Amino acid sequence: MAEQALEGSQPVDLTKHPSGIVPTLQNIVSTVNLDCKLELKSIALQARNAEYNPKRFAAVIMRIREPKTTALIFASGKMVCTGAKSEQQSKLAARKYARIIQKLGFPAKFKDFKIQNIVGSCDVKFPIRLEGLANSHGAFSSV
Repeated sequence: MAEQALEGSQPVDLTKHPSGIVPTLQNIVSTVNLDCKLELKSIALQARNAEYNPKRFAAVIMRIREPKTTALIFASGKMVCTGAKSEQQSKLAARKYARIIQKLGFPAKFKDFKIQNIVGSCDVKFPIRLEGLANSHGAFSSV
């Protein structure tokens, strides 16, 4: 198997990544419909690791440690889950939040789970000249 060790990381399988550049997932954002109306004040008062300031933001902000994520839970029953490092972690976290809401007495379901955004990063091993890139590829730039 063709492998090349990158500085400070695991060996890279060059058959899968011929460039030697491997992206790392940083954040996954997903949404799910709990399919019931929610009483946010009640959730904030009963649940651990939950905050609710309706003057500042119209959702309960809830956090769990594993997987380390944050959920925005809206009165409509819609929920946004952010902070997971993989799609599987995002779904697991969303299910955990739904279970917490169920345990608080709401008839929460788990409908229409969808990954909305994936953020990744990688070291390309050379400087990227953003201004030159924007000038050369104006059709793909908002500069």
